[in-house]
Amino acid sequence: MLLRRRKTVVVFGFLILALLVFLGYRMKGPYRFYYLDFVTTGSGEPQMLEVGVAQRDITPHMEDYDTFVDADNDNTYKPKTGLLSHFKSLAGPDSYVDRNHNGKFDAVWLTGFNTDRPAKGVHDPIDVRAIAFRNNGVTVAMATLDAIGLFHDKVIDIRKRIDPRLGVDHVIVSCVHNHETPDTMGIYSGPIPTPWNFDTPHMERVLDACKEAVEEALGHLEPVEMYCTTYELNPEGFVNDTRKPIVIDTKLNCIRFVKPGTDVTIATMVNWGNHPETLGGRNPFITSDFCGYWRDGVEKGVPEPNGVKGLGGMCLYFQGMVGGLMTPLGLDVPHRDGVRKFKQDSFEKAEALGQNLAVKTVNALRGSTVWKNEKPRVAVGAKTVYGSTRGVFRVAIVLGLIHPGVFWPCNARSEVDVVRIGDVEMATIPGELYPEIGDGGIANPPGADFYPCVPVEVPPLRKEIMEGKMRMIIGLANDEIGYIIPKSQWDEKTPRAYEPNGQYGEENSCGPEIAPLVYRESARLLWRLHEALKEAK
Repeated sequence: MLLRRRKTVVVFGFLILALLVFLGYRMKGPYRFYYLDFVTTGSGEPQMLEVGVAQRDITPHMEDYDTFVDADNDNTYKPKTGLLSHFKSLAGPDSYVDRNHNGKFDAVWLTGFNTDRPAKGVHDPIDVRAIAFRNNGVTVAMATLDAIGLFHDKVIDIRKRIDPRLGVDHVIVSCVHNHETPDTMGIYSGPIPTPWNFDTPHMERVLDACKEAVEEALGHLEPVEMYCTTYELNPEGFVNDTRKPIVIDTKLNCIRFVKPGTDVTIATMVNWGNHPETLGGRNPFITSDFCGYWRDGVEKGVPEPNGVKGLGGMCLYFQGMVGGLMTPLGLDVPHRDGVRKFKQDSFEKAEALGQNLAVKTVNALRGSTVWKNEKPRVAVGAKTVYGSTRGVFRVAIVLGLIHPGVFWPCNARSEVDVVRIGDVEMATIPGELYPEIGDGGIANPPGADFYPCVPVEVPPLRKEIMEGKMRMIIGLANDEIGYIIPKSQWDEKTPRAYEPNGQYGEENSCGPEIAPLVYRESARLLWRLHEALKEAK
């Protein structure tokens, strides 16, 4: 009997030890000692700016995946068999075609809205686009993906893959936060998302595509002239703010790079904040949403009536401030013919929104407010930051299910960056920033969890701390840590500030201390950049 008890204790102890080892391994995360803290402004007087661009397709090959048979034609997957079928209320008439005969539904799982949205097919391709800048001895590359987001470890992975002989000082990777694309974060893969459901081969293809696009852009560097304008966009017909207080990113930043002394476009960059979710949560087709129509319209033009001739070159869209929440859902989007309007989620609505943005962009870049960036000195800075997490996010991070890597005491690692190209200044944000942090308007209404509370994230980051004639905030850059909500607006407990049942946002945030952290570290890095630029003159 004593021997049996000892064996039980030994086995139990071994299991506990194995669990601790497993947790330690998961908590360690990849690239444990990766850390950035620098600002570089180069040396010497800036000469002519060099720019290069490249593009790679990241659309899944649907022939390699199973597709579902939508028996009731409602664009949702309700399986006859499987885990969900054990619950009568969830069981449905749908089945799937098992193409590789492994008895498992190998689907392309779409992102956003819910975790049970397999793709039926591809409506239009998705891609990664990269642009590289070089001047005064500094080289920066920026990539933008048609994806929901990438966690920080994947961005580090991309940087590690790039050939060091290309001499790039820093690489920034941003996602447009498209809700109609394959899961690149591991939180939408199947009815119950698990690591073994995540499409690792597709993720590898995406990472390689980013590497290749950045390397090709670096290889295509050529002299350019840089023309800029910021268009003040009337939100009506373009974007909703579905969370009070109503603060909207209205600045449409447009940059055009042309061959010197010509009207030949090498590239255009556009930056503005809105969720690419025009198709809504019931769309089963992969699509670039309004982003693709916008880019195509800038490059190739928009047909009449009220269209424009395209600028040529490659258009790159970098997401802006989308917290708050910036969305086209429920919005009446007018067709440029002045007659039709689209409110319901549809490809017609996505096309109308994208083409309207393209018309605004091209007209702005052809208009009288355009100015030339005369001395485009390139400078860049980056800072690794560590922030606390809470609730379900903390558990998922500790288990290594999302955003792998835990740092003492229970922090997650992320990053903020700054870029300066002459009179254009950019600040990258590792998630979905509320526009009131960028442009002002932070509130502290009665009922908020920290009422009364003096707003923490002031003065406004873009409006007062950033410098430069054009100021761009690039969201979902180098990470996706969710909504970055002003602390004084945090509203998780009753009584509620605005709505009896609260507003959407807190459930997809790492906590009320994230916004103060991101704001503080971004401001400090900007101040360091400004001081360094003064010394470089």
